[in-house]
Amino acid sequence: MSALENNRIVQAFADLRAEGKTTLLPFLTAGYPDLIATAELLAEIEQQGARICELGIPFSDPVADGPTIQASFTAALEAGVTLAGVFDIVKQYREVGGKLGLLAMLSYSIVYRHGSEAFCAQAAEAGFDGLIVPDLPLEEAGRFAEIATAAGMCNVLLIAPTTPEDRKLEIARHCSGFVYYISVAGITGERKALPLETIESVRRLNDQIDTPVCVGFGISSGPMVAEVCKAADGAIVGSAIIHQITDAVNKGLDRAAMVDTVGHFVGELIKPVL
Repeated sequence: MSALENNRIVQAFADLRAEGKTTLLPFLTAGYPDLIATAELLAEIEQQGARICELGIPFSDPVADGPTIQASFTAALEAGVTLAGVFDIVKQYREVGGKLGLLAMLSYSIVYRHGSEAFCAQAAEAGFDGLIVPDLPLEEAGRFAEIATAAGMCNVLLIAPTTPEDRKLEIARHCSGFVYYISVAGITGERKALPLETIESVRRLNDQIDTPVCVGFGISSGPMVAEVCKAADGAIVGSAIIHQITDAVNKGLDRAAMVDTVGHFVGELIKPVL
């Protein structure tokens, strides 16, 4: 039996393909605005119909993240959020029956500091199903993929629009769960439209590999999710969701009202692919 056979992310995409559907992958900053809010947001996102969610692990020097997500990382760190605290809140989410496939998105320096084997084991024990390490060198991806798989977790790598075609396939070969296709060169952030060539590039890649392909960076509305999912298996939305959280916090909404507001926004994003 494959070490990933019962992985929630792998199973989610298998189910989606069997149903002829695509999906939305929301992104949350773990611990923003606080860890309890993160747990409640996960439950709300699941209720809205999401099957997979990314949790960004706050880091002082984010990789490829734009100002909206960077600010949320800074706020979480200033509030004292730690990796141990994130692991604890994920455990609590699982203990109450949380079913989302969860990915930790984090810097390789955090993994390296703990040791790859130890980190992957701890993350899996907490309830994570996969890892996205944007600054993981491709030359180390093979070994890291083996370690993650042994722990029962997917290893998701990023492909940029500027990545040469042969290297795209090499990166995809080391991915499990899905391939993260960056829609535009640069950093994360909300955009009104994505380049048409991105959709065509994603379609070409999806025709060449069996691993699902999800597109992130710049997607901020339901119509954009629908457009991306004409070629991709999923659309990843981060900055637009974090923006909603920040607006709610700045308006002085209490936690329940904030979760409700964000949940409604996620519901609108996912509606086109339900």
